[in-house]
Amino acid sequence: MRIGSGYDVHQLTEGRDLYMGGVKIEYEKGLLGHSDADVLIHAIMDAIIGAMGLGDIGLHFPDTASEYKGISSILLLEKVRELMETNGYKLVNLDATIIAQAPKMRPHIDAMRSNIAKALKVDVSLINVKATTEEHLGFTGRGEGISAQAVCLIE
Repeated sequence: MRIGSGYDVHQLTEGRDLYMGGVKIEYEKGLLGHSDADVLIHAIMDAIIGAMGLGDIGLHFPDTASEYKGISSILLLEKVRELMETNGYKLVNLDATIIAQAPKMRPHIDAMRSNIAKALKVDVSLINVKATTEEHLGFTGRGEGISAQAVCLIE
């Protein structure tokens, strides 16, 4: 058994769509990034890659590579699943937290869990996603960005 943790943060900006867990969420701002900037999926990928001892998402999907410009992070998560399979690992469970003052994530969490489970080819019961605010403190509390943390166990 191996454990991995992941963290990601992106700035909120106008003129971008907001994707979280592969779900497009209607909001006045989106996250700035090279790909679709889905911080939840990025944290999950980092957790899984870290658990395998294979670096991080920047090593596997650099933000300087044109083929990843605007790409769906769900597609990248599928590539991480393939990396797990190639290295003989399988997911035991995953727990992730989205930190955002707004928008409310709860209405979208079931769809996020489903998207993540589908990309990883596991039962949705192995995927837990939750959300919290920071009570208007820090950059997430001021609505400047959104962050996510993830922990996974693989075997």
